[in-house]
Amino acid sequence: MKLRNRRWLLGLVLLGNGILASPGVAETEPIAPTDPTTLNQLQRYGNEGRHKKRDQVTSVSQLSDVQPTDWAFQALQSLVERYGCIAGYPDGTYKGNRALTRYEFAAGVNACLERINELIAASTENLVTREDLAKLQRLMEEFAAELASLRGRVTALEARTGELEANQFSTTTKLQSEIIFSIADFSGDGGDLEQDQTTLGYRVRMNFLTSFSGRDRLRTRLQSGNIPFEQGETAMSDLGWAAGDSTDVTINKLEYRFPVGDDLAFWVTAVNMNMDDIADPLNPTAVSASTGALSYFGEYAAIYKTSEGPGVAFSYNIADTLNWTGGYIANEGSSAEEGSGFFNGGNNIFTQLTYYPSDRAALAFAYGYNYFAPDNVFVSGRNGSRLAEAPFGSETPTIAHHFLINGTVYFSDFFNFSAWGQYTYAEAKGGFRDGDSADIWSWAAIFSFLDLLKEGDVLGLVVAAPPNALQVENGPEDEEMSLLFELFYNFQFNEYISLTPGGYVVTNPTDDLDAVWVGVVRMGFQF
Repeated sequence: MKLRNRRWLLGLVLLGNGILASPGVAETEPIAPTDPTTLNQLQRYGNEGRHKKRDQVTSVSQLSDVQPTDWAFQALQSLVERYGCIAGYPDGTYKGNRALTRYEFAAGVNACLERINELIAASTENLVTREDLAKLQRLMEEFAAELASLRGRVTALEARTGELEANQFSTTTKLQSEIIFSIADFSGDGGDLEQDQTTLGYRVRMNFLTSFSGRDRLRTRLQSGNIPFEQGETAMSDLGWAAGDSTDVTINKLEYRFPVGDDLAFWVTAVNMNMDDIADPLNPTAVSASTGALSYFGEYAAIYKTSEGPGVAFSYNIADTLNWTGGYIANEGSSAEEGSGFFNGGNNIFTQLTYYPSDRAALAFAYGYNYFAPDNVFVSGRNGSRLAEAPFGSETPTIAHHFLINGTVYFSDFFNFSAWGQYTYAEAKGGFRDGDSADIWSWAAIFSFLDLLKEGDVLGLVVAAPPNALQVENGPEDEEMSLLFELFYNFQFNEYISLTPGGYVVTNPTDDLDAVWVGVVRMGFQF
């Protein structure tokens, strides 16, 4: 037998002024015993009358949404003031018009039964009439199955909770992992890529997230992978999850983030701080390497990738719609050798101002300053042409000023457009090229079509120009801008598993290579 009625019915039934559930009542689908939400419903409703000392309602007038003209007013008044087993909600309402399931009804009956037992034990049995007890007996018989299920579920929950507490990994640490398998085929027009190069690779990341106060976070990330950089003879064709060709397990990130008040947070990173850890890159396809763009450059602008190492940073919410971030990264900060260290080696100073006019749009302006020490020059963050990475040679110390404008907008729940443009001014600071300068440009436009076949799916189209050194003083320069075209579709099977087929092409990557074609199938696991 199924029950659908209002919460008023509970008051009527308990006092005999209402009607017992019967086949004549309008029906609804019952909650299956295996429904994981059932126990939450039971507990939430059953607890309404259990906090007598703190929340107990002693008069029906305390319930703001109950009026004397309501058809069940007298029944509810008698239930509240005579038995005291209805507490209402914390906001002072009873919500009498909300639909009631049989399980909720059973929980309410159980709460009132406990209250009546307390009254009897306190020798106040004159408050309970024989007629009331007879009706309660009928209710117990009618809902015997639901009450038994309730008791069984509570017992099972207590046992399960005890088991989890006894065997949990840690009370302060959570594990988040991402595993990527990929098959990629690289081919080219000219150069050494005239024969296809097909690779099977992987990358594994395990994040241990620890919180000591509930608001701070210590992140320890372990990584292993076998996907090398520049598989297509140029950094512009790198896969987004390239991790180097060493299969050793390393500590890839070690950072601690803590708040100061409600609007200010600080980061202290001992291993591998990146600018995108702090500043929002405003690209929905960059949320995860296992579900987003396939190409490394298609993730987000090069300014976010120009440095990695130990560093400090902050994020400050100036207003509800305005965020300011900034930080300092030392490229060789873990080394004590001469010419390196936290302050006297390669470094990066960055800042970004991000404006959120609504929950569907954002606009950011970013600036970064880099000093690159000899033999560690990556002006474009391993995203651009060889000249864009080291316009004066890899042994020449170089400074770079990066300027970025970045934006994203959701035109609907199913379509997002993101774009950025970046200009970099680089200058040689030593050697025979001292004082020479270079202008480096890049831009991208990303079209994301969301939930096409099912919820979670993404069709992505990237049209971009990776960094090219179009003007280099007293030296060679890129003759024309390279372009990247990428198309991918992410099938999200569930919250843990995804499959992404797709591909991209990079035009004019080197002098002797007209194009690099990359076809990819990526399988991602997140847990």
